[in-house]
Amino acid sequence: MSIPALNEPLTFAHGPAWRNRLALAPLTNTQSNPDGTLTADEHNWLVARARGGFGQVMTAAAYVAPAGRAWEGQLGVSDDAHRPGLAKLADAIAEAGAVSAVQLHHGGRRAEANLAGSVRVGPWDDPEKQTIALSTAGVEQAVEEFVAAAVLAEEAGVHGIQVHGAHGYLLGQFLDPRSNHRTDRYGGSLTNRLRIVLEVLEGIRSATGPDFQVGIRLTPEGYGIPLTEGREHARQVLASGLVDHLDMSLWDVFMEPRRDTSGGRIIDRFVDLERGNTRLGVTGKVMTAADARWCLEQGADYVGVGLGAILHHDWATRALTQDGFTPRSLPMTPAELAAEHVGPAFVDYLSKGWDDFVAL
Repeated sequence: MSIPALNEPLTFAHGPAWRNRLALAPLTNTQSNPDGTLTADEHNWLVARARGGFGQVMTAAAYVAPAGRAWEGQLGVSDDAHRPGLAKLADAIAEAGAVSAVQLHHGGRRAEANLAGSVRVGPWDDPEKQTIALSTAGVEQAVEEFVAAAVLAEEAGVHGIQVHGAHGYLLGQFLDPRSNHRTDRYGGSLTNRLRIVLEVLEGIRSATGPDFQVGIRLTPEGYGIPLTEGREHARQVLASGLVDHLDMSLWDVFMEPRRDTSGGRIIDRFVDLERGNTRLGVTGKVMTAADARWCLEQGADYVGVGLGAILHHDWATRALTQDGFTPRSLPMTPAELAAEHVGPAFVDYLSKGWDDFVAL
């Protein structure tokens, strides 16, 4: 199989082709309004990355229900009030030549109860986390919330969505074999634990049109998921034919498994899976043009870029036109970040959550 170039367009079973193999990873940036509507700063952050050459530009995790909101400044995709900002964003990203996407998210046990205005919900009761288990009807409602959010995004003119099934949020919590011992059809066996994920994807695929792109992000291991199960989750999602793209969030594309001692890198456990018409992406510490090319050489169809896209709004253009491109070093001053269309709220988030990121 020939290895695609980074600048080679990527086609899908549904929706528009991406102009290249580089996607902006969904990055928490805390720039949204308290009601979940898009701010000018968040709009500018995303549109700058579209103008900067990325093939796909995705929002940060956007909550599909108020009870799933996980942090202050989180984007919402659960109410008609969220529609105008998303529509304006979709138009601007398309005008810049990129494909737009909203990441659909529910915090589950990791939601902020004080933000949601209600008790946390999850797959099981957890008094320590002040979480109550969803009833079977409650799980079905959560599925419908994901589906409704996708429909809202499509109606706003967004090209597609990515379901957030990674990093221990609600859908990932159902996948955790350590704790999901529910006795209904959503717990116990791997088939039952994966059921909510497949129902969300089936519901979105059925409720949206043939030109709407559907994707999902999964965790290969961690948050209670062993690598063998992470691989099986990905295999079944790929085999379902329900998604146009699967993003494996590897944290570090070069890393080896934490607990599996059979050797090799984690990426190797996924690029060999039969994928049909679904495109497989990888994300995690892709910093240079050489890193991105290496991912394609291993067998990925596209590459997600996070940190590098903060450092340079035009990271993609630089990587596509400069063979030896390596991004600037940290720390960056607030003025330097502002020049890259990183708003004050995002700068504050970076300064508090990342050591030596912002030079104050």
